[in-house]
Amino acid sequence: MILFPAIDILEGRAVRLYKGDRNAVTDYGDPLEFAEKWAEAGARWLHIVDLSGAFSGKSGIDKTISEIKKRFKINVQSGGGLRTVEDVERRLDAGADRAVIGTMAAYDPDAFALAAFRFSGKIVAGIDARGGMFAVKGWTEQTDMTAVYFGKKCKKMGIRYALFTDISKDGAMEGVNVCETIRIQKETELSVIASGGVSSLQDVVNLRDSDVYGAVLGKALYTGAIDLKEALAAAHRE
Repeated sequence: MILFPAIDILEGRAVRLYKGDRNAVTDYGDPLEFAEKWAEAGARWLHIVDLSGAFSGKSGIDKTISEIKKRFKINVQSGGGLRTVEDVERRLDAGADRAVIGTMAAYDPDAFALAAFRFSGKIVAGIDARGGMFAVKGWTEQTDMTAVYFGKKCKKMGIRYALFTDISKDGAMEGVNVCETIRIQKETELSVIASGGVSSLQDVVNLRDSDVYGAVLGKALYTGAIDLKEALAAAHRE
């Protein structure tokens, strides 16, 4: 199982939100310092989120991604603020290896389909859900689509990966929603990356044993609840 240490960036700073609330922010400092820390610990991927872009639609992290790719030998998966095909192209040109898209799918499905076709293999469907329903625009708006329905649509477009976030669990340190993650992966047939609530090594083991493709580690890394080296070892242990 692949682990993705998260770096959420708001106004140039590495932060964590509580359940997606932009008014419940903890500032952890320079994103580049954390990129170096996670790379040195052995991570093969980073999950970088442009929170400013997610909330406003105006991206501001492309330079940061470029700098990370220059300094460290690590893959970058990135989302937040990708509302047009041009946004996706810029993010990938900046150095991101994969782009996570959610909001575009709800508000401009034709552009989403074009991005899925043009950047085949580099698109991750961002399935953010609250109560089983697909949410967009930095989790501030809920659609009338279920998370599973959206995932199935993505699969038909040729998308292979999905980032599933249970919003109610994100940043709460309450444990990951393993059952819902498994259900999403099984019913959509996408390779699912679990996000939101991974708070212990046991969560990592539970996801690994459930054959989940990957997991994003966020707040638990920043608080010290999870040691990344130990988590990486647990994720690969047979």
